[in-house]
Amino acid sequence: MRERRAFIVMTAYGFACGLPLPLTGFTLRQWLSESGLSLGAIGLSAVIGFAYALKFLWAPLFDRAVAGLGRRRGWLLVVQPLLIAAMFLLALSDPARAPLATIAAAILLAFCSASQDIVVDAWRIESFSASLQGAALACYVWGYRLALLISGAAAIKLADLWGWHGALAAMAGLAVVGPVATLLAPEPAAPWRATAAGGVFRRMVLAPLGEFLARRGAVWALLFIALFKLGEALAGVMLAPFYRALGFDRGAVALANGPISLAATLVGISLGGWLVARQGAARALIWTGFAQMAAMVMYLALAVSAGRPSVLYATTLIEAFAEGLADAAFLAFLSALCHQAYSATQYALLSSLAALPLRTLGGLSGFLAAGLGWTRFYAFCLLSALPAMLVMLHILRRYPHILAPAGEIPLASVGADR
Repeated sequence: MRERRAFIVMTAYGFACGLPLPLTGFTLRQWLSESGLSLGAIGLSAVIGFAYALKFLWAPLFDRAVAGLGRRRGWLLVVQPLLIAAMFLLALSDPARAPLATIAAAILLAFCSASQDIVVDAWRIESFSASLQGAALACYVWGYRLALLISGAAAIKLADLWGWHGALAAMAGLAVVGPVATLLAPEPAAPWRATAAGGVFRRMVLAPLGEFLARRGAVWALLFIALFKLGEALAGVMLAPFYRALGFDRGAVALANGPISLAATLVGISLGGWLVARQGAARALIWTGFAQMAAMVMYLALAVSAGRPSVLYATTLIEAFAEGLADAAFLAFLSALCHQAYSATQYALLSSLAALPLRTLGGLSGFLAAGLGWTRFYAFCLLSALPAMLVMLHILRRYPHILAPAGEIPLASVGADR
């Protein structure tokens, strides 16, 4: 019964973590595009979510301190009400009149969202055994993807009916799922003990980093994580103005990024989870990464399609399937790297590194698109995905066991048939 409740909570946490993301990403950029901002300015909005790339800096606080109802639940009940408040502030802003106020609210929302991600990821890693991590991730991703659909496609469509302020306020109301899930969640019985003040930095910052970097080939793994999302990051930042430049209205964008995208993503996630179970996380990443790279060819087809809705829907379907495929393997890969004693800090570090291309180089995508034109820009994005695949091939050849924490299952075997 406790295990079943944990899976239900995991799905709700996925929803809570996914809901804010489009409001600092695609949905926000759709709003900014309609408000008349330039491509360069819209591209720079990628840095709004820089907190996702820096969350490892304050993750040790969540590993070290206990708040209220426990180390995990207590912190969530601090962060989640602040996140809801930030969503309401964003809903009350107006980028056409005061864009800086909109940006400030989005930055606050991203910080609270990144903080929630830290604690939820730690709760997941500590609440489920290694054999159940795949199932827990599946629950998380289903909730996460449902939330992306609602705060992405549904919010854009609601803006036709209620205006942007009403649509975003409705998203803030849905965010109450987070604290409700926390009240229902069991507190994980993870190993923890108080540490003298002088030893906090060493134990909660240097020790997790030192443990990870001591593994043979760890630098190669970090390089792969940093590069894996590069092509997707560059391409994704420009999608809202790209669709608008091709003449697609809110309805077409909402349909493409709504039920079509969700169905394709869930099929991709399911197949990706099966590949992880059959081949292990690292090897599955080769297949899924190349599939995601190949799917980006559809952006080139869309760029020369003269705004045909059928090509938009086909592009979204294929790209979403490939992204779901890759995400299932990538999340399993990141989870497999984390030592139980440092789960919050290490997972935050690795997922922050994965977000770094989007929050840095992604900010230049608007200038690249303006200078290259849409077709050459998306060709550049496709080629940007290749280096990560070459790095992973090198890892599998030279360091097949590099990221297995001492005493734990080798990464190449995680999820694989025994």
